Amino acid sequence: MQRCAWATSDLLAAYHDREWGVPQHEDRRLFEFLILEGAQAGLNWETVLKKRERYREVFDGFDPARVAEYGPAKVARLLADPGIIRNRLKIAAAMDNARAFLAVQAEFGSFDAYLWRFVVGGSLRAAWSRERVTRTATSDALSKDLEARGFRFVGTIICYAFMQAVGMVNDHEPACFRRRELGG
Repeated sequence: MQRCAWATSDLLAAYHDREWGVPQHEDRRLFEFLILEGAQAGLNWETVLKKRERYREVFDGFDPARVAEYGPAKVARLLADPGIIRNRLKIAAAMDNARAFLAVQAEFGSFDAYLWRFVVGGSLRAAWSRERVTRTATSDALSKDLEARGFRFVGTIICYAFMQAVGMVNDHEPACFRRRELGG
């Protein structure tokens, strides 16, 4: 069974085989990926995956309503927790993003309804290249719109990684078994 070349460890292979590129439509799961992709900025994804369970615990199961209400005491506890990425800007962005996420839900009925309109409701199939794509016109548009709505740590490269993770784009390599399974 051939996987994408980046799935080089047991943790990455399990993530690749079960999650990466699978279309996600549940708002809390989308919020989780949005926060984790922002936390990953400047780091590698395996680092984030190793810390994901602790993130789920300390970020209240990625409940955006709860994260939106975090105050200084909670921020101090998060900054002291070695089980997560302790970056003040990323933690503050998670709180801002929670508030913006709730506003999007109120406007569109769900974050899912807002998000998937960028790909007209279905996954895009990437025209795969050995030179890895890190952004597209769609990720540019998503990033610009999210930033206009008050989201942070949502640059176009982060948005493209998010789109890959939540199945908005099928970016599995041509020979990867998941590309075919996910309709590529």
